[in-house]
Amino acid sequence: MTNKYSSKSIATEVVIVVTLALVLMFVVPPFLTSIGQGFRVNLLGRFLALAIAGLAIDLTWGYTGLLSLGHGVFFALGGYALAMHLKLQFPPGTTQTLPSFMPLYGVKELPWLWQPFFSFPFTIGAVIFIPAILGGLIGYLIFRNRIRGVYFSILTQALTIIFFNFFNGQQKLINGTNGLTDFQTLFGYRVSAPETQTAFYWLTIVILGLSYWVCRWLTSGRFGRLLVAIRDDEPRARFTGYNPTTIKVFIFATSAAIAGIAGALYTPQTGIISPKAMDISFSIEMVIWVAVGGRSSLVGAILGTLIVNFAKSLLSETFAQIWLFFQGGLFLLVVMLLPDGIVGWLRTEGIEILEKMTGKRQLFTYPQIELEKAELEIDESYEHPRD
Repeated sequence: MTNKYSSKSIATEVVIVVTLALVLMFVVPPFLTSIGQGFRVNLLGRFLALAIAGLAIDLTWGYTGLLSLGHGVFFALGGYALAMHLKLQFPPGTTQTLPSFMPLYGVKELPWLWQPFFSFPFTIGAVIFIPAILGGLIGYLIFRNRIRGVYFSILTQALTIIFFNFFNGQQKLINGTNGLTDFQTLFGYRVSAPETQTAFYWLTIVILGLSYWVCRWLTSGRFGRLLVAIRDDEPRARFTGYNPTTIKVFIFATSAAIAGIAGALYTPQTGIISPKAMDISFSIEMVIWVAVGGRSSLVGAILGTLIVNFAKSLLSETFAQIWLFFQGGLFLLVVMLLPDGIVGWLRTEGIEILEKMTGKRQLFTYPQIELEKAELEIDESYEHPRD
């Protein structure tokens, strides 16, 4: 008698439970606004936007082996693109023609760089394609020289330093260190209004679902196996006739575009975008989210982002002076006890524990014994043919 409860079915059950839990997290919060939990809803909307950035990191690091420490640049570029459009949406009935910070620096005419951002379609294109083009260009310059591993991580980290210092020094153009803030309207609706923020929340859920689908499509099938082959043994993949350079440039550009979209969704829900998003520490935090949730797991990237950021928020509220120590201890525990992340633990030890708790144990057999048994049956059929 065979046991119908295999490890695969148990894993499927776990995934279903986690999915249902995430759906409840997404659907229930908007209805909490009626009982004074609007702040939590807005906070969850921000974290969901960050989860999109987590997917971008997992696409490069988890599946392709490209540990990027500079994705904060792409995140910030997407945020700045949308923020520039929002700063040009002046309230009705005003004679304002410049963003509020420009007259403070003596600017009298709108710079040419800002003028295309009056158009919303152009802004959406800029959110997606500016990070993608930059990521593709940087990726091509790096990958064509077969730079990988720690050297690739160092170069992407240097990228954050360059852009951070450059954006900090642009007071007249983008308000420098202070960044862009005080967004007024979008399509005639006040950006800070609860209804508008709820709309951003739902939009973030939709974009998160689409981003997950794109990443799942890219990491499945033959192309997904090729990404893993490049991650595990790039010289062998190159020897078999594939061009890892082209594939890595494409994945890096796609990941940069997803990070830019995440930045664009995060900016109006936070109310500000500044060069702080290009800081090295923020890019490293993205990697930590994925590590906690589980590398090479798209669900893990989302789950890890939500867990880490909610823990960060709750700890900072409860222990305002020492919350960083708790956060550091949490990361150490995860690295030491769950090296494969939460989802990785569920795939291995977690499933075994669940099987023991539910009594649904699979009886494993040795494949070689089964193969020898099948071969023996074939031999006997030849020696004793049936009539």
